[in-house]
Amino acid sequence: MAKKPTPLTTRVTSLEMTAPPKASLPVPVNLQTAIMRTSEIPLHFYRYLYRQVGKRWNWFERLRLNDEELAAIIHAPKVSVSVLYVDGAPAGFYELAQKEDGIVELSYFGLFERALGLGIGKWFLLQALYTAWQDNPQKVTVTTNTLDHPRALQLYQMMGFSPVAAGEAEVVPMTDAELFKVLGG
Repeated sequence: MAKKPTPLTTRVTSLEMTAPPKASLPVPVNLQTAIMRTSEIPLHFYRYLYRQVGKRWNWFERLRLNDEELAAIIHAPKVSVSVLYVDGAPAGFYELAQKEDGIVELSYFGLFERALGLGIGKWFLLQALYTAWQDNPQKVTVTTNTLDHPRALQLYQMMGFSPVAAGEAEVVPMTDAELFKVLGG
């Protein structure tokens, strides 16, 4: 029997922005890009996106949910998932959740490994933020941690987010058997 993975300790930072981004970035050149908001995203496709973006950053939380639990979150009326396509293939996604009191949470954001280094990360985040601000919320929030991309915190701050809280957390990686059951079985 496989032993349980060792929990990873991480520093978690919660951030918020209280005004729309002032930045403007051109569409990346020499790439065909499209961002499409999905409606009732199929669970297997969401898990694929989540795993492709999150495997380098130790994203496991949503993979541990059963179909009913996952559908209750991502198919909720106030949640939207948008997929980035580069040259015709999925290359990343973001998820927004409208919370109470005029708050929009950027729940998940990221690029596939193949899209890293193409110079589209800032542009894609800006598109996510434009979408988050389209209904004039009071603020937009995001949470990141030290297991995330090494420049994630810096990028969020560059786009106008300010840290509001920080603390420690543990992430328990999935075993290969757990991953196989969720993704391959």
